[in-house]
Amino acid sequence: MIRLKNLIFVICFTFFSFSSFSFEKSSGFSLNEFDKLNTEGKTIVINSWNEWCSVCATQTSIFEQAKKDFPDFEFFFYEHDKNKNISEKLNIKFWTTIAIYKDGKEIAREIGLDKKEDIYDLLKKGI
Repeated sequence: MIRLKNLIFVICFTFFSFSSFSFEKSSGFSLNEFDKLNTEGKTIVINSWNEWCSVCATQTSIFEQAKKDFPDFEFFFYEHDKNKNISEKLNIKFWTTIAIYKDGKEIAREIGLDKKEDIYDLLKKGI
């Protein structure tokens, strides 16, 4: 009975973990687009994530709402382990990193935020 409960838990966890990343995967990241928007003075939000990361899954749902609440911001998401070139260019060493750029320079960076209030406080630095 315990094995069955554990199996059900693993299946549910796996299903819900991977389904939460459909938003991020469809949000493509292009270094060329980043460079273009950065030179135009746009506020840019970068988030690095990994599929198996629970904090990343929490951030995903917060960013879904943040895109509506901060419509003038440009949001870019990329899978950290599969895009080393992006991590190197932006000096992002850890998944769950959120970096804010404005007027061509980085103005804020945090790692591991998983509460809406904390993420929104960080985003407000880009206003």
